[in-house]
Amino acid sequence: MITVEFRVRDGCMLKGKTVLVCVTGGIASYKMANCVSMLIKQHADVYVIMTKNAVNFINPITFETLTSHKCIVDTFDRNFQFNVAHVALAKKADVCLISPATANVIGKIANGIADDMLTTTVMACTCKVIIAPAMNTAMYRNPIVQDNISKLKRFGYEVITPASGYLACGDNGEGKMPPEEELVDYVLKEAAYKKDMAGLKVIVSAGPTQEAIDPVRYITNHSTGKMGYELAKAAVRRGADVTLVSGKTSLPPVRFAENISITSAQDMFDVFKSRFKDYDIIIKAAAVADYKPSHASDEKIKKKDDDMNIELTRNPDIIKYMGENRRDGQFICGFSMETQNMIENSRAKINKKNIDMIVANNLKQAGAGFGTDTNIVTIITNDEMLQLEKMSKEGVSNEILTFILKRLGRS
Repeated sequence: MITVEFRVRDGCMLKGKTVLVCVTGGIASYKMANCVSMLIKQHADVYVIMTKNAVNFINPITFETLTSHKCIVDTFDRNFQFNVAHVALAKKADVCLISPATANVIGKIANGIADDMLTTTVMACTCKVIIAPAMNTAMYRNPIVQDNISKLKRFGYEVITPASGYLACGDNGEGKMPPEEELVDYVLKEAAYKKDMAGLKVIVSAGPTQEAIDPVRYITNHSTGKMGYELAKAAVRRGADVTLVSGKTSLPPVRFAENISITSAQDMFDVFKSRFKDYDIIIKAAAVADYKPSHASDEKIKKKDDDMNIELTRNPDIIKYMGENRRDGQFICGFSMETQNMIENSRAKINKKNIDMIVANNLKQAGAGFGTDTNIVTIITNDEMLQLEKMSKEGVSNEILTFILKRLGRS
C-alpha cells in the first residue's frame, strides 16, 4: 500500500496562456469588458485588438485598464512594443476569440482580406480562432454571410452559434452575441489543459435521485451535483468525449458534453445498463438512493392522525452491475461518502463491486461533502491510496482524472 500526501494548486485554468481578444464594431462590444475580466480572473494574459468602428461602442482605455496591456487599434501605431505587431501577437497567442464578429469582418477573414490590425493579426495566427457572430437577424441569415461562415468552418475556424432573442435593432431572432460565460467556456475548452484525454469516452453520473412516495412527495438527499459536474467539465476540457447523467439539480448543463437528465435510481440504472459498455471510463459521482418506496401512490396521500409507515425496497446497485458485466479495458471509479470508518468501508467496496477505484470523503469534515465548492477526498485502489488536501471541486476533479490516466498508463 502506497500512501502519498501532497499539495495541489487549483484554479487558474489559463495561467501561462495568452488569449487574444478581437473586438469589432457591433453594439454588443461593450459586453466584452466583462468577458475579458472573466478571462483575467482565470489568470490569462489577455491582449485586445479593436477595429476603428469598435471604439465607437467602447473605449480602448477600458480594456487597457483590465489587461494592463495597450489596446491596439491602428495597424501603424509606432509606439507599440513589438516591431511587427500583428505577427508578434499572432505568435504569442494560445487562442484567439473574435467577438462580437460583424458580417464585415467575417467576410474579410473568409476571403483573405487583411486591411487593418485585427484582420492582419488573425491572418497570421496559427492557434485556434474562435468566432462569435453578432448582427441583425436578416444579416446573419443572408446567404452570403452564411457562405462565409461555412467557408471559415472548412478552414478550421470554430464558429459559435449566435443566441436568439430581442436584438438592439428591435427584431427578435438569431444574431445575439452569446453570453460571456459561453464565450469563456469556448476559450477554456481550447486552452485550459493539454488534451491528454483525447480519444477517450467518459460517462459521469451526478446529483441526487428522487424516489416517489406520491405525486407530491419523494425521498432524496442533499447532493447538489457540483462534484460530478466539475468532473464532466474537466474531462471535456482535457479532450474527452463526455456524457453526463444527472439527477435534478440547479446547475446548467455542461457545455460540449451530452447531458442526460434522470429522476430516479431506476432511471439512472436504465441509462447505464444500456450504454456503459460504450465508454472507456465510468465515474459514478451521483448520490443514488439505496432504497425506494415499495409502492408509489398515484394520488396524494392524505394526512392522518396516527403515524405513517413507508415500506422500502432496494434499488438496483448500478456500479455493482457494471462491475459484474464490464468489458475488458474499462476503468470504473465510484464515490463513497462516509461518516465513520471511511477508508475501511470504501476499500471494501472495491472488491465487492469489482471496480478499480473509490473516491472517498467524510461528510463530517468541514469543506467536504454536499453543497460545498470545495472537497477533501482520498483516492483508493487495491494497491494505492492518495490523500488530497482541501481544494476546489475543479481541482479535485483534475486530480482524479490525472490519477485515472496514470492507472491506465496514459500519463
